[in-house]
Amino acid sequence: MTVWQRISGLASVVGDAGGGLLNDLARVFGLDRSVAAEHDIAFTIAVIALSAKMAKADGVVSPLEVQAFRQMFQTAPEEEENVKRVFNLAKQDVAGYESYADEIARLLKDNKKLLQDVLEGLLHIATADGALHPSEDALLADVARRFGFTPSEFSFFRARFVVDTCNPYDVLKLSPHATDNEIRQQYHKLVSDNHPDKLIGRGVPPEFVNIATRKLAAINAAYDTIAKERGL
Repeated sequence: MTVWQRISGLASVVGDAGGGLLNDLARVFGLDRSVAAEHDIAFTIAVIALSAKMAKADGVVSPLEVQAFRQMFQTAPEEEENVKRVFNLAKQDVAGYESYADEIARLLKDNKKLLQDVLEGLLHIATADGALHPSEDALLADVARRFGFTPSEFSFFRARFVVDTCNPYDVLKLSPHATDNEIRQQYHKLVSDNHPDKLIGRGVPPEFVNIATRKLAAINAAYDTIAKERGL
C-alpha cells in the first residue's frame, strides 16, 4: 500500500486533530518502521502541511504557489481530494509550522540529501509567484536551521531560486577568487550531483525530481555568467 493510499480517509482525522495533528499521528496511524522515512505517513503529512504554511507566510496563498505544490506532489487522481484537504486545513495560518519542520528533521536525520530536497521544494513553491516575500524568507531560514543547515548553506540553496538577487558564485558555492580550474571542476560536480538520474538513483521521491531541471538551469546560468566574464 502506497503512502497516498494510506492517506485515504484522512480527512476526518485531520478535522478532529486540528493543529495537533502531528502529535496524534503515532496514536492514529502508528509509525511503520519497516519503510523508509520518506514513505512514512508522518513525513508525507508533515511535508504537505509545511508547504501550505510556508505559502501562507506572506498572508496569501497564490494560485501559482498551489500549482507549484501540485507539481511537486503528483498524486493519483483518487488521492487528490485527501491531499487537498490536508493542504487547505494547514494553510489557514502559519502557526505550528515548527512542529512539522522538526518532525521532518527527525524522520530524515540520517538523510541530509533528502532534507535538502525538501527545503528546495519549499523554495520552489515560495518563488513560484516570481518573488520571495520577507516573511517567507524568514520562515524558510528557520526551517533550514531546524533541518540542521548553516546560514551559508541556506544562502547557497536559496541563490538557485531567488534569481533577482543571486550571485553566480553563490550558486556554484565558490569564492569570487576561485581559479578557472576550480570553477570548472565545481560546475561539473554540481551538474553531476543534481542530475535527475542521480536523484532517482539515490531514492529521492519522484515528486522532488522535477525540481532538478530548475536547479540545473540555475547552475548552468551561473556558470555561463562567470564563463563570459572570465572568457572561459
